[in-house]
Amino acid sequence: MVDISRINERLKNCQQYIHPHRISVAGRLVRVVGLTLEAVGVKAAVGSQCLVETAQGDLIAEIVGFSQDITFLMPEQSLQGVLPGARVVPLSSKARLPLSMELLGRVVNGAGKPLDGKGPIKTTENYKYDNKPINPLSRRAITEPLDVGVRSINSFLTVGTGQRMGLFAGSGVGKSVLLGMMTRGTTADVIVVGLIGERGREVKEFIEEILGEEGRKRSVVIAAPADNSPLMRLKGCETSVQIAEYFRDQGLNVLLLIDSITRYAQAQREIALAVGEPPATKGYPPSVFSKLPQLVERAGNGGDGQGSITAFFTVLTEGDDLQDPIADAARAILDGHIVLSRKLADAGHYPAVDIEGSISRVMPMVTSDEHQQLSRQLRQVYSLYQENKDLISIGAYTRGTDPRIDQAIDLQPVIQFFLQQKTLEVIPYDQSLSQLQEILTAAQAHAQNNQQAQ
Repeated sequence: MVDISRINERLKNCQQYIHPHRISVAGRLVRVVGLTLEAVGVKAAVGSQCLVETAQGDLIAEIVGFSQDITFLMPEQSLQGVLPGARVVPLSSKARLPLSMELLGRVVNGAGKPLDGKGPIKTTENYKYDNKPINPLSRRAITEPLDVGVRSINSFLTVGTGQRMGLFAGSGVGKSVLLGMMTRGTTADVIVVGLIGERGREVKEFIEEILGEEGRKRSVVIAAPADNSPLMRLKGCETSVQIAEYFRDQGLNVLLLIDSITRYAQAQREIALAVGEPPATKGYPPSVFSKLPQLVERAGNGGDGQGSITAFFTVLTEGDDLQDPIADAARAILDGHIVLSRKLADAGHYPAVDIEGSISRVMPMVTSDEHQQLSRQLRQVYSLYQENKDLISIGAYTRGTDPRIDQAIDLQPVIQFFLQQKTLEVIPYDQSLSQLQEILTAAQAHAQNNQQAQ
């Protein structure tokens, strides 16, 4: 007797390998080069997923290129167990991402699969990975400041709602800690954090210690640690942006933090070089510099009825070189940059924001004239002290020679205190401005006293 239920089950399993418009042709594996698989006989589009036969079961890989009859695939996981001549079967469609409000409070990997052991994410629809750009004329202008809870940024580098900022620093200067301070202090509705290429230990520390229980309730964390494949690290950034786009489309204001965009560029470099793309600038192939603006431009304000994505992309400057190719390219496509100084960090100055080397290009559009004037005056006092710091330190400057330098010397301890902040301390935007005003009032009083004394 024929078992109809068994036949139906087999037919159901076969459907996932059949494209709705054409039948995809399976192939076989002919070569493994580094992390790349080469197959022949596969007829499927770039970006499609395939099942590769291994000794431990099927492995998911994505088509990243082809050359004549050779198809290049990049696996999502380790290549252990891959067999010579293994069967390569294209899946029915491109990968989809589960998106819903249930993502809040969850930790997922680069493909959107849960890592926190809380079960599957409940959703009524899975969305395709979509890189469709927004018409620039349909975006709303940046007109409102966003409170990030960090005094130095609120005062001197005010961030606008919908702005894309870069956080430039070398390793171990405090990028992740500063991101954690923003997650606790921001007024954004939703926080999306992409931890790309980080050490596995740092992922757990960020979630449990830096983000905290309260911050996690309105956050989504996408983790693609350094031991993940280049494809998963690449997808980790793209998944982070797409999740932020989903919440923006729901009318919410999103704070997107990606640490770091340099790991994204390095993952694309690994994939591009593996499929034969020639290196161009310091080992980076041209596709890296075309993918960066495609990723960054997806953030920003939406159209009418939509929310916004205010994005911070950390940029790892190798050897503290701000002229690194990725740092240079990111600085050109972002709406401003915050530089973290290793010299300040070594001196115990946290957050180690170098206000002289940093700029927010939209600050004039989201702040009052009075705020801009206060910020500019205090910057001038700070810069004047830095210019003459060596002379002051060795005693070569004689007090009374220049009243402006005397004022800078007297105000330096106050300014240093103002620019520093405890990790768990949250200083709102209005409080930051009032404290800035207090310092300038003290400076003016100091100048008047000097004039009267003379």
